[in-house]
Amino acid sequence: MSLDLIVILPAYNEETRITGVIDGIRAHAPEADIVVIDDGSHDATAARARKAGAVVLSLPFNMGYGCALQTGYKYCLARGYEYLVQMDSDGQHEPSGIIPLLERVRSGQYDICIGSRFLEGKTYKIPAGRRMGMILFRRVASFLVHKTITDPTSGFQAMNRKVVEFFARDSYPVDYPDTDVLVMLHRHGFELSEAPVTMRASAADKSIHAGLRPVYYLFKMALVIPLNLLRKEI
Repeated sequence: MSLDLIVILPAYNEETRITGVIDGIRAHAPEADIVVIDDGSHDATAARARKAGAVVLSLPFNMGYGCALQTGYKYCLARGYEYLVQMDSDGQHEPSGIIPLLERVRSGQYDICIGSRFLEGKTYKIPAGRRMGMILFRRVASFLVHKTITDPTSGFQAMNRKVVEFFARDSYPVDYPDTDVLVMLHRHGFELSEAPVTMRASAADKSIHAGLRPVYYLFKMALVIPLNLLRKEI
């Protein structure tokens, strides 16, 4: 018998926030199994997640956001879950968004639904440099997938098992899995959607787009997206 819903939380040094995130998920999606992927934390993240009732998968050292996510995908497949929701562990993603994201995917019309902080007039404070980059890749993603994508870098997503299987492949980009992943999904015939969610500003900006990393991100996307369009199989 297959299980229904898993929520995965990549976590790195989130001992002060992880319990609240787990409690919030349980309040809005009590049927979900919660799995924290401890990405080599140096604090009590793993211990506090276990105490809060989550399953904890501990990586031997800090391997990065994408590797932590893919660990969760492979666990989902091994345990036979039908649906997966991924969220950040820093409290940025409001757990009430789980339900509208899942509803889109469970309808059978879409394979993956992305939580957008920009739909329905929602406001979210972002540094000017990051905002410009997001606008650029919003336009790139929307053009390439032939539908409006307002938040291509959102890590708050719900997906079905077919998408999880696709993400578990070696071709998954473990360093910056966002805009190029949407292009890959579209190229392979998956149906994408967005739903409005509430996001809070993180107290400590550990985003994969923080600091000087956007420079590398821009360079990498400029190379990878055209390559993905040229590949017949990924």
